[in-house]
Amino acid sequence: MTRRLAWEILRSGSSTPTRLVGAVADREGLDPRDRGLLRRLVGTDVRRRATLNAMLRELARGKPNRDLATILRIGLVQLYFLDQVPDHAAVSETMRAALDVLGPSKAKYVNAVLREAIRRRRSGHSGDPKRDFIGRDLHFADDLFRDPSEHPYLWAEDALSMPSALVKRWDKRHGRERAFALCEGALQEPPLSLRCVGVSSETIASELVVHDVSTVRGKHESVLIASASDTSAVLTSNAFREGRVTVQGAAALRAAELAGARSGERWLDLCAAPGGKTVVLAAAGASVLACDVDEGKLDRLRQTAERLRVLDRVETRLLEGGAPPAETDFDGVFVDAPCSNTGVLAARPDARWRFGPAQRHELGALQTELLEAGAARVRKGGTLVWSTCSIEPEENGQLIKAFLERHDDYELALEHEILPDPAADEGPVDGGYAARLVKRA
Repeated sequence: MTRRLAWEILRSGSSTPTRLVGAVADREGLDPRDRGLLRRLVGTDVRRRATLNAMLRELARGKPNRDLATILRIGLVQLYFLDQVPDHAAVSETMRAALDVLGPSKAKYVNAVLREAIRRRRSGHSGDPKRDFIGRDLHFADDLFRDPSEHPYLWAEDALSMPSALVKRWDKRHGRERAFALCEGALQEPPLSLRCVGVSSETIASELVVHDVSTVRGKHESVLIASASDTSAVLTSNAFREGRVTVQGAAALRAAELAGARSGERWLDLCAAPGGKTVVLAAAGASVLACDVDEGKLDRLRQTAERLRVLDRVETRLLEGGAPPAETDFDGVFVDAPCSNTGVLAARPDARWRFGPAQRHELGALQTELLEAGAARVRKGGTLVWSTCSIEPEENGQLIKAFLERHDDYELALEHEILPDPAADEGPVDGGYAARLVKRA
């Protein structure tokens, strides 16, 4: 059933299929093992989409339609990227799903293609970048990818599964080696990042061991890193239910701490959901008006604030039509803006396939509107924080520079940009940007 559910999610037409996994798993009552498999099937398909399509061009006769291509990719994910699934189970279970949704003739075709994929799979690296799978100790029997010496961006699109336009941008800004490293990092399933609340990370680590959850210390002193496969165990632990630990990455935590909120202050969180930054502001003693355009997300934000015992300092408000609240003179405004997510492509793999000129144009207009709306609601001497999980300058430093050129009543107090680094010694690091601006008194 898990393969069929993955197929249904991937063919749903959603631009964010990985976000559907939890709801589908809940609806079907999947146990932790099948829930984890569903997450890996969908997530790996999205992360490795271009690589899988290159494999289909080599393995499939003709061009399979969308429904058939989707079930074939699910099979290839298991055979090439999920070590815990035996070949016989990958083939038989994927064929069974194909039989359910496509019928017997297509199921036989799926069986043939997957068995051919096994036949052409080789262990180890060949040393030929046209055959080797990045991040896997495997290679293909024949040339699969384009020659990187002739077409580096097209090779990266296939082998690193990243849009060539994005690779080219990163190459120009960071250099070829760093650009390819950013792409490779985005192929990995990210670990679970946990923030300890009111207790030491050592205490929480000891509590989670009881649930067979192993952790390591993160870059931030209050952050622990666990395996994504331990998500269910963490979310059902007493430590989580009682608000002593929550899911939050170090980059998001540092952005919230950069605000410097103080007890007694009044803050506006303009794009508040899912609430990670709201609760950090409230934990500092500030009262927070948390706004969003999605009532369901605000419900979850309230649940998080209640679990972390800061709900008494949080007011939520649905922004009808996206219009910002009428109130002004906040001590601080936090704008965690919608963005391209290029700093967190490991966690949000589908974002890479939305990146392009149309998205940048749409986001540029929205981000400018949000920044202006936030700035108009800060009192003199107050603080404006701009935060994204993007590493694109148009959404970050360039946007802030243009804003400051229009507003001489604001000055830049602090900014920082972090590039994603999944191999950092202190644990995986998300990418992102944050700037703190002060309105002149």
